[in-house]
Amino acid sequence: MRVSEFFYDLPEELIAQEPLQDRKQSRLMVVDRKTGEIEHRIFKDIIEYLNTGDCLVLNDTRVIPARLLGEKEDTGGKIEFVLLKNTGGDIWEVILKPGRRAKPGSRFVFGNGELKAEIIDVVEEGNRLVRFEYEGVFEQILDRVGIMPLPPYITKKLEDKERYQTVYSKHKGSAAAPTAGLHFTTELLEKIKEKGIEIAYVTLHVGLGTFRPVKVENILEHKMHSEYYNLKEEDCNKINNTRKNGGKIIAVGTTSCRVIETIGDEFGALKPQSGWTDIFIYPGYNFKVVDKLITNFHLPESTLLMLVSALAGRDTIMKAYNEAVNEKYRFFSFGDAMFIK
Repeated sequence: MRVSEFFYDLPEELIAQEPLQDRKQSRLMVVDRKTGEIEHRIFKDIIEYLNTGDCLVLNDTRVIPARLLGEKEDTGGKIEFVLLKNTGGDIWEVILKPGRRAKPGSRFVFGNGELKAEIIDVVEEGNRLVRFEYEGVFEQILDRVGIMPLPPYITKKLEDKERYQTVYSKHKGSAAAPTAGLHFTTELLEKIKEKGIEIAYVTLHVGLGTFRPVKVENILEHKMHSEYYNLKEEDCNKINNTRKNGGKIIAVGTTSCRVIETIGDEFGALKPQSGWTDIFIYPGYNFKVVDKLITNFHLPESTLLMLVSALAGRDTIMKAYNEAVNEKYRFFSFGDAMFIK
């Protein structure tokens, strides 16, 4: 299967640069994966498509201000770090620019010396392992000196950092938001619970590999980035019991989908666990747990577009995307939503 089969033309003006004032007022395209029928609704209408006894699976990760602007300790040369993942203690894997200044042993300072870093190794794809030095609590220092790492296609400054967080975000660790969840408000989630729909949480810390282009023409040759996940026993039981009782599992976002598809056995049963996943879902994949999916509109030729095509069928998805362009939907992280039922 070729990457070019997942290309579509997107006018630049349809890339959403800022979130809507009211999260739940985003548009919602509803796609029936059996018939290909498309409906145009508002996101708050999602409750009409969820039934008593179903289970909504949300990713409760929280984005950290992972972008650090600093300078080389000895020369004052400018540097930019983006934190990818914590590999243990104060050691992080980072993307940095410009990379040529960052050989092992190189030292950098951030926030007037409040945070320092030393390069200890060069790893895959030119990323670096760095050891941070500081006094106090790392997360508090990061909140002071770090910047929210918005996707590269968003060029407008975000005035309110919380708009790049879901209302249920809890566990810090992501370099990007699980954006399908940005449409939910606390009130909408309460109404969903009142209707008798179970809500379960998984944690997957989203890495910047989410935005990394597929550089090979044959998608089978693409290597996925790995991301840390966790599923607790209470939430695991909710999902398993829903399946046992005949309810549907609705993943909110490709991240939630990837977690439960990673964990599910051949019968779709889950066990509480944590670990790293590099699962790559593309057309031909047999879904074990997920029945339906709430998602945003994804970049052309991206692994996320391949995942939604695996659930609904490539032809159905490409038709839906072309209709979304014609109907002037808002695309990507701050854009509108799709429900695949």
